[in-house]
Amino acid sequence: MSPEAKARVLVVDDDPTIRTMYSNFLARRGFEVETASNHAEMRRLLLERRFDALVLDIFLPDGNSLDRVEELRADHPAMAIVLVTAEGRVDMAVEAMRRGVDNFLCKPVNLADLEVFLRKGLEFGALRKRHLAHQRQVRREPPYIGRSPAWRKMMELAAVAARGDGPVLLEGETGAGKGVLARWIHEHSPRRNEPYVEINCSSLRGELLASELFGHARGAFTSAVQDKPGLLELADGGTLFLDEIGDMDLAVQAQFLKVIEEKRFRRIGEVKERSSRFGLICATNHDLNLLCRENLFRQDLFFRVNLFPIHVPSLRETREDLPGLIEHLLRELGAPGALIPEDVRRQFAEYRWPGNIRELRNVLERALLLAQGKPLEVEHFPGMTSSNSLPPSSLGLNPAESEAARIRAALHRFGGNKGKAAEALGISRATLYRRLKARKT
Repeated sequence: MSPEAKARVLVVDDDPTIRTMYSNFLARRGFEVETASNHAEMRRLLLERRFDALVLDIFLPDGNSLDRVEELRADHPAMAIVLVTAEGRVDMAVEAMRRGVDNFLCKPVNLADLEVFLRKGLEFGALRKRHLAHQRQVRREPPYIGRSPAWRKMMELAAVAARGDGPVLLEGETGAGKGVLARWIHEHSPRRNEPYVEINCSSLRGELLASELFGHARGAFTSAVQDKPGLLELADGGTLFLDEIGDMDLAVQAQFLKVIEEKRFRRIGEVKERSSRFGLICATNHDLNLLCRENLFRQDLFFRVNLFPIHVPSLRETREDLPGLIEHLLRELGAPGALIPEDVRRQFAEYRWPGNIRELRNVLERALLLAQGKPLEVEHFPGMTSSNSLPPSSLGLNPAESEAARIRAALHRFGGNKGKAAEALGISRATLYRRLKARKT
């Protein structure tokens, strides 16, 4: 039996009939299959064990899977991801591929196609693994420092933040480089030789997030089989980076506020108080002021973390830095001499880059993998040049307009109920209100 035939696949769909159909077929084809019905179950299973491939329905009861793809790709870079939808729209397929999906299937799914796509995705995953192993051996590149006014302003503020000792708040779009800047601040601070600990608050909820932050005592809850120190303890003396703090649950926000004020905390299920003195850097792609007005973020916590805000510019704000950034990313990816075809460079210059630096890196990395050591050609950039995979701007589909169509459909589906529409779209109510307001202005 080939290595691929023993691959472990996670099937996520809220329809039990479809889960059973996929599972039975893939099991007969030699795959090891597990299933989940929503994002919460999917996250739990992905935390518990390793999967080689993910078959993921786009619309689930607890959100839109399209909004989770970048996080999934970042956390599981070698995992094959096949997205399944009942809507066969070109703009949705383009968006899915842009965010890191390996393949995109429309319902009703041809099971033979599903197997072919899974095996292709597994082959691509094997290439990713080898590439990642190579990357670990390559000398780490320092972060790219752009020359645009917006980037220079950001770095001036970052240097001031590194010298200070108060909380820092990084604000900017997804993929703009907030995590890279957070690490730069740590490495240029007096805490540079101490731990740097990070967590994405959008990937864990409630008890799971609290357990990661505060730790827990044995027996504190069903799965707490042993004592576990939290990230607060691990960050003592160093820096704690909370990515996407706007997605932190209100209950955890209240607990964390006390930690900021007193530098003391308790593990879950324990009465003993512990202390931790850490530098705090937070990041968000939300408008925290708006979240406060919607009672989705505590105002007192906002005042504490917003002591030193820094705007991280999008690629649209720093287009003059695109050529230098491309060269930097190619060096970082171990291909310093690679040349981008002129047609692709023109596409790059015209594209909106909604996923910012992360999207650009994904496009370059995918091209290098497809080239397999040969010179880069136009065909190695399918998401940028092929007739059925052009970026939304080239298809005449403005990304904001395609997003607006999804929002209109969700509002129609739930009779104008914004709370339910936001949940179905996988975004917060505050984000939905902000995007609706942007469409009116």
